[in-house]
Amino acid sequence: MCSAPDLPFYEEKDKFREECGVFAVFNHKEAANLTYLGLYALQHRGQEGAGICSSDRKLLYVEKGMGLVADIFSESKLQKLYGNIAIGHNRYSTTGSSTLKNVQPILAKYSLGSIAIAHNGNLVNAAQLRSELEREGAIFQSNSDSEVIVHLIAHANFGTLHDRVLEAVRQISGAFSLVIMAEREIIAVRDPRGFRPLSLGRYDGAWIVGSETCAFDLIGAEYVRDIEPGEMLVINDDGLTSIPFATRERRSQCIFEFIYFSRPDSNIFGCINVNEVRKNFGKELARTFPVDADLVIPVPDSGVPAALGYAEESGIPFDFGLIRNHYVGRTFIEPQQNIRHFGVKIKLNPVRRLLEGKRVVVVDDSIVRGTTSKKIVKMIKESGGARSVHTRISSPPTVGPCYYGIDTPTRGELIASSHTVEETRKYITADSLGYLSLESLRSVVPHPEDFCTACFDNEYPVAFPEDYMDQLTLF
Repeated sequence: MCSAPDLPFYEEKDKFREECGVFAVFNHKEAANLTYLGLYALQHRGQEGAGICSSDRKLLYVEKGMGLVADIFSESKLQKLYGNIAIGHNRYSTTGSSTLKNVQPILAKYSLGSIAIAHNGNLVNAAQLRSELEREGAIFQSNSDSEVIVHLIAHANFGTLHDRVLEAVRQISGAFSLVIMAEREIIAVRDPRGFRPLSLGRYDGAWIVGSETCAFDLIGAEYVRDIEPGEMLVINDDGLTSIPFATRERRSQCIFEFIYFSRPDSNIFGCINVNEVRKNFGKELARTFPVDADLVIPVPDSGVPAALGYAEESGIPFDFGLIRNHYVGRTFIEPQQNIRHFGVKIKLNPVRRLLEGKRVVVVDDSIVRGTTSKKIVKMIKESGGARSVHTRISSPPTVGPCYYGIDTPTRGELIASSHTVEETRKYITADSLGYLSLESLRSVVPHPEDFCTACFDNEYPVAFPEDYMDQLTLF
């Protein structure tokens, strides 16, 4: 979904960006309201925009906007989303600029009626398909790769909607978890390698589909199973119809869902609990990189479970030495005077009475460019008064960008791609630095062969054109 826009200076530019979240409800009188709650629970997967499309089994209705879910959907807007079928989407742009025209679900009319589509992932052959469709006369309304799927469905000149969706998904390549809605049904699709999570649930007689089970928990839905890789699941008044659309391939589930993206209370990829895995990352990190220290602190919020695991395994006390301001908006007036570490301190602030004179282990989930880690280490030492800072990272060094739905910097911007661990340690000014090894990472997750670790080992499971990054800039 191309590069995200420049964010305000105080935001975490030195973090990977979430992809997107999808949610769907079939056959419930409050379908739109439930979808709103589902998107609210999935807000961490995208904060740039959100949308909901509903159906009263005759017409499709859509409401969407820029910003957070709670700010977009007023009671009056939700009342305009008629019917007992709905799908929703939270957006963080990985391909396509951050504008309202790229906010999903994408609603379109075609020869058989109307459809709406919400997509989590990234298509590596989108530019090629878009060029072919434009030569055939297609007119695109957005610059999102997700609209390619809509046109592929519309341009298929045979069969039912099911036939057309099958024809479309067999042409696309990359990562895609989709929910598609027509007037009287929902279709859920997951790519053959299962890059992104997508689960099926049950609530009050209705069927629910969502990116993570934390959204099921909010509304009280019961997890039923995952949508399988390479499966198209049709949900309508006849029940569930499962249609495999691709030959079985090796799974390539995104390991970063466990490291950073998914909410800790979610169960993903076969109902594996995210919080438990992250704690075990921290325990393994403590066994691999022990240190004499007085205190373990996390970089909140994503570093908390691993820091708890590190403290539990090492026996070093755990506490919150960095306090996060959860209410930082997307605009902020920068003071004219120079305030040291202001860019980080607007979001994180050290607890000096806790840190002063201590040997501190600070646990984070990853290092991308290294700029934020450097500021955090200096802030803990200078503002917090720590005697020493030992940085521990609950993932391996990130050496390659992701092409499957995560907004990552270019390879040249990833500090680990061109610096040794010792060089990185000196850059961030830590007293010691330890990354979880790839071997240790794989020892923690069940069925490690089922995960994509391309950002750590440059072994990309789905081929993409050599000029792929150039193609992204065309959107």
